[in-house]
This record gives sequence, structure tokens and C-alpha cells, in this order.
Amino acid sequence: MARRAGNLRVQRDGSVEGYRIGRTLRLRVELARQLRRRRTRLILGALAVLPLLLLLAFEVGDDGSGGSTADAATSSGLGFTAFVLTASTGFLLVVAVALLFGDAVSSEASWGSLRYLLAAPVPRLRLLRQKAAVAALLGLLGMGLLMSVALGAGLFWYGTGDLLTGTGETVDFVAGLIRVALACGYVAVQLSWVAGLALLLSVSTDAPLGAVGGTVAVSIVSQILDQIEVLGQLRGYLPTHFSRAYADLLNPDIDWTDMTRGAFSALAYATAFTVLAGLRFHRKDITS
Repeated sequence: MARRAGNLRVQRDGSVEGYRIGRTLRLRVELARQLRRRRTRLILGALAVLPLLLLLAFEVGDDGSGGSTADAATSSGLGFTAFVLTASTGFLLVVAVALLFGDAVSSEASWGSLRYLLAAPVPRLRLLRQKAAVAALLGLLGMGLLMSVALGAGLFWYGTGDLLTGTGETVDFVAGLIRVALACGYVAVQLSWVAGLALLLSVSTDAPLGAVGGTVAVSIVSQILDQIEVLGQLRGYLPTHFSRAYADLLNPDIDWTDMTRGAFSALAYATAFTVLAGLRFHRKDITS
């Protein structure tokens, strides 16, 4: 039975007649809104331009000295694509994901619009979910753009030769393309912990730069600690320890051990950070 509250009919679940949670902050609307932002365009633009800059660097800086890395990168389009992935994994992709997720909620708070979104009304957990979903879509779009431009430029400039591995052996084009695609998928999973941490910091501060900077700082510190060998097996608990395990895909014989551990570690961290973000945002006092 419904009851009246003034001129409005209130349903059993407490909602007003005609109100549907699913109609608030729709994914398509939020995605279009984020795509119009200058920040988003700059991120996507930077990811699209990077492969072209690296290609230019190889051509302009070629002095004939070569080297194993340069030889592998310029041996074929797949080799160049794999090099772009390696070059962007440690920092650029981390920054891009941190920007997208760290800015998700904190930017609304800094603009003073978060309170009005919640009063729309948009349930808090739905707002957080929609923001995270859009950030994830944009992150995947950015990574896809990076790899697509790298592959296209690499194939155009270096051809469709076999993938040259670190041991000097080769993998045929089709198998190499599948391996590079799997490596991209692994990197996307590995970056999930960055997304979770950035989201947690985004709901914990009203300063977007604080959320983004904090996430990047944690990643850098983790990478530094991972270089300290005296830590021994403790390094395996660092979120970045398995960040480059996808390199096993680019060898003749694939070893899935480190990639399995890395995927489990990243997803475990991501789950913990996301749950904490949900709890934090659900209890947060929104005053701005």
C-alpha cells in the first residue's frame, strides 16, 4: 500500500511514486559528461601520442649502436607494440588510472556539487559505483587507444614480422599478436589495485590532486621497495611486485606462475580498497 506525504505518494520502500533509482546518474550520461572534460581529453590524447613520440625517438636517435631493447622494439610492429606497453606500464598508465579514479568523487566535492548530486537524490553507493564504472571504461578506452596506435604505427613502420623475444628467438605474427593482447589484459588487471586505492583516496579527501598524488606516491614507493633485495619474500606482498610478470608471455615458453600470483594480488588489493571506499563514502559527512 502507498501512503501520501503532502502531495506525493510514498511507496512501501520509502521512495516517492515515480522515482526510480536506476534513472539517476545513468552510465551513458556520466560517460558523456566525463568525455567532455578537458582532463579526460588530455589523458586520452597523451596515451595516443606516446607511441608516435617513441617511434620518432627511435628514428631520430638511431646512431647505429642498437642494443637488445632497440633491436626487439624495431624488429617488427609487434615488437614495437610490446615495447610501448613496457615503457608505459610503470608510470604513465599508473598516472592515467590514478587521475581517472582519484578525481571521480573528490572533484565533485571540490566543486561543491557532491551535496547536490546526493540530494537529487542519487544513493551514495550508486553514485560511487557509477563513477567507478565510468572511470574504468575510460581507463580501458585509454589503454586500448595506446595499444591501437602503437600497433598501427608499428605495423606501418616496421612491418608484420615475427615477435622477437628477449632470448633472441621469434614467435610468429598470429601467436605474437595473441600474446601481446594477453599482456595488455594482464596489465589492465594489475592496474586494478591502483584504481581501488585512488577511489578510496577520492572519497577520503576533497582535493583531487591529493587523491591522485597519494596513489602515484604509493606506487613509486612500492616500486622502490621492490628493488631492495634484503626484503626477500616480503617483496611478494608489494602491489607492484608482479607488475611486469606479463614479460613471461613474450618468451618462447610461457610460465603462468608469476602472472597468476600477480593477478590474484592485484584483485585482492583492489577488492579491499574498493570495499573500504564504499564504507568510507557511506559514512562520510557531506558538507560541501
